[in-house]
Amino acid sequence: MKRIKNAFKHIKNILINPKLYFTKIVADGNMDESMLKAFIYGLLGGCLVLLLRLIGGATITISAVFSAVIIVPVLAVALLFVMGGLLMLVSEITGGERDWEIAIKGLASVFFIYPVILVLNALAFNCTSMWIISLLVDAYVLFLFYNIAVYCMRGKKLNVMVVIGIFAVFLITVYATDYRIGWFMLKNTSATLACLL
Repeated sequence: MKRIKNAFKHIKNILINPKLYFTKIVADGNMDESMLKAFIYGLLGGCLVLLLRLIGGATITISAVFSAVIIVPVLAVALLFVMGGLLMLVSEITGGERDWEIAIKGLASVFFIYPVILVLNALAFNCTSMWIISLLVDAYVLFLFYNIAVYCMRGKKLNVMVVIGIFAVFLITVYATDYRIGWFMLKNTSATLACLL
């Protein structure tokens, strides 16, 4: 019960006061907890999506269960390291910390958003809902990335704003072109197909 309360407190602190939370992250040589966090949130996300499909009347196959229980959590850990590499690059450009452990810990602390993103994407039921959910999620991910780059990695604020601005322009370009279909397909195939009709 205490761990659950701490988890909710942790999420509340990130949502309400990210600056205070991220400035407290330090390297202490323990990265196992970060990887475990990513795996557990990935597992939670996979199981929630599976449950939503079951409630929606979809047939649950062995491959769907395998994907939810094994593939999605492993992808979450892989995503943690890919994003960690990207954060290190941003930190290098913006004059921030060059500590891999801090980058991984900062990202792992926001991985509670991973199952939320998976569920929101799964809830999209037509083209309009896919657009709204995708835009909101992508904007919030950029906001979190900005906070981690500034307060956790201690990058120069103006430089981080420029880099985040470049990411935002890239996303706008994707949304403004046919590449958005591929981006949407990664999130929810059936809702994306509605955009093609």
